[in-house]
Amino acid sequence: MSAIQFSKSSDAIITLTFDSPNQSANTMNADFRQAFNAVTQQIKAETQIKGIILRSAKKTFFAGGDLDEIIQAQPEQATDFFNMVEEMKANLRYIETLGVPVVAALNGTALGGGWEIALSSHYRIALVNPKAKFGLPEVTLGLLPGGGGIIRMVRLLGLQTALPYLLEGKQFKLEEAQNLRLIHDTAQSEPELIEKAVAWINSHEKSQQVFDVKGYKIPGGDPRTPTVAQLLAIAPAMLREKTKGCYPAPEAILAVAVEGAQVDLDTALRIETRAFTALATGKISKNMIGTFWHGLNAIKSGASRPAHYPKTKTQQVGVLGAGMMGAGIAYAIANKGIKVILKDIQLDAAERGKAYSQKLWNKKVSQGRMQPEQRDQLLALIQPTTQAADLAGCDLIIEAVFENPQLKATVTQEAEQYLAADAVMASNTSTLPITDLAQASRNAANFIGLHFFSPVDKMQLVEIIKGQYTSAETLAKAYDFVLQIGKTPIVINDSRGFFTSRVFGTFVQEGLRLLAEGIHPAKIEMAALKAGMPVGPLAIQDEVSLTLSEHVANEARKAKQVEGQVLAPSPADQVIHTMIHEFDRAGKAAGAGFYDYPTNDKKQLWPGLKHWYKAEVEITEQDMIDRFLFVQSLDTLRCLQEGVLSSVIDANVGSIFGIGFAPWTGGAIQFLNQYGLSQALTRAQQLEQRFGERFKAPELLQQHARTQQAIV
Repeated sequence: MSAIQFSKSSDAIITLTFDSPNQSANTMNADFRQAFNAVTQQIKAETQIKGIILRSAKKTFFAGGDLDEIIQAQPEQATDFFNMVEEMKANLRYIETLGVPVVAALNGTALGGGWEIALSSHYRIALVNPKAKFGLPEVTLGLLPGGGGIIRMVRLLGLQTALPYLLEGKQFKLEEAQNLRLIHDTAQSEPELIEKAVAWINSHEKSQQVFDVKGYKIPGGDPRTPTVAQLLAIAPAMLREKTKGCYPAPEAILAVAVEGAQVDLDTALRIETRAFTALATGKISKNMIGTFWHGLNAIKSGASRPAHYPKTKTQQVGVLGAGMMGAGIAYAIANKGIKVILKDIQLDAAERGKAYSQKLWNKKVSQGRMQPEQRDQLLALIQPTTQAADLAGCDLIIEAVFENPQLKATVTQEAEQYLAADAVMASNTSTLPITDLAQASRNAANFIGLHFFSPVDKMQLVEIIKGQYTSAETLAKAYDFVLQIGKTPIVINDSRGFFTSRVFGTFVQEGLRLLAEGIHPAKIEMAALKAGMPVGPLAIQDEVSLTLSEHVANEARKAKQVEGQVLAPSPADQVIHTMIHEFDRAGKAAGAGFYDYPTNDKKQLWPGLKHWYKAEVEITEQDMIDRFLFVQSLDTLRCLQEGVLSSVIDANVGSIFGIGFAPWTGGAIQFLNQYGLSQALTRAQQLEQRFGERFKAPELLQQHARTQQAIV
């Protein structure tokens, strides 16, 4: 079966129906390219054509490029890859310049290559569908639109309007597409969609793209226009400030957009293909595709979920504690239409927890993203209470109280008596071992960890922690619940600090170690940003509070003492102790930490950090970058080796979405793979020799370096 069905009506209108075999959505795979070449040759052989309709037999119009193919493309295949893309674009361009009207009948979402196909038509009609999305999100996977998307968007919208959609990969709905005049008409049904396409063809004997009309000028002007030139003079610096040089795709998009706007369209398309080929055959796109596409899809498909257990749907959830975390968890649950019993010891505290959700939904209403009636319906799902008996009927209870084992034990025992026998009891702890907390439970098999991240309404990851006695069925239920509320689950085996808190701590501690060594704090923060971390370690330490870090370090030392070991304070611990007890600076919440927080100004590094600064101490920026990336990736590998992590997918996804590990790497384990395992081992040994045992390569890295097999 061909990926494109060719048909010609009695009045000479050709319809190309996209229907990729064995796929739920159309993609630009080898089948499509072969079929598209064949139908283009058919069109060339036709002697009479009145118009062409592009449509889909799938539920959506077109999903985009074939990422399975792109991730396989290697630098040595660049020429073949370039020619392949050029051939497909030439076929599109042939149809676009045939002189007859070309209509795209969009029955649903058109993203990436699908939107590029739509843009190659002269007229676009879309089925009214609130779920349909359009746009060019390639940049989010380390790529650029390679099927003419940059060139056509710039010519249709102008540089100033098009660049945000291209550089940010912004997707948009039907109304926005109409406002941009990228979609010209709508239809209420698929028959009407085709009727309107035929009608438009019948009313236009000849047609061409607006930008192919002689004398056409790009809206707003080309790069030589003074206002545009002024924008472009600062755009590269602004972009570099965002990417810190870690992401080549946005910079390539800007270059292609500007260069392409100064030459004829065919030359511009070739410039775009060259840049696309360079990115597609490079490492960074493969890192990002592997994690952000294949990894996330595998998790959504249940990669770490125990098989052989039926899927479950949670109907009612109890949340114990209405503080920042409890309120955020209640919002995330109710936002998906699930009833929440929000319990606190004080009713006004529980009411404040509910008010947090109201504030977030009010904002959506004010932005036109939600109707007031929908907000009120969701608010009604949250029941504030002080009575444990109100938890009756919950099939899941999540305690989100302070990190105190005794307190958690008390609220667990109070709540569990109202749970059904097969219901799940969960703790939102970020560091305390689940097996220890489960001792307070009446049924350790039904006890599990659900570690949400703050702020819950924005952070997608949930760390599911299996205790020693947690059953596979309980894990399956927890996994289903996390997916049900639209979050991303990773599965962790029990240990102190689990995975994310443990590895996150290595990043922050490395920044504090650098400070203790005498490195200027501004250099430390900048090196972290250039490594690809979203925030510097000193800024993050202020956010989580120095007192919390001191508490966690003290608890870790106590645990080691119980095991008969002595854990001496690290240089980072000593910095925190000095900040709190000598300088009275405990972090952002306290109004003063490594940064000052002026009331009406941006935060600034505290000048008092000169206490540690030693001008004579020198370290290269690359050494600092490597220390940040290697200390986290090596500890992640230890988690995998120790069985804290069970899969590389969970490691990569969790490191990016849980601790902000540099997204360009594809995650903490993929960082080592893409670095080259032998080279990574050598670099780890160098760092260990110069900076300490924390950089000692785990045996797992040594094994894979010997065999040269990727860690997967």
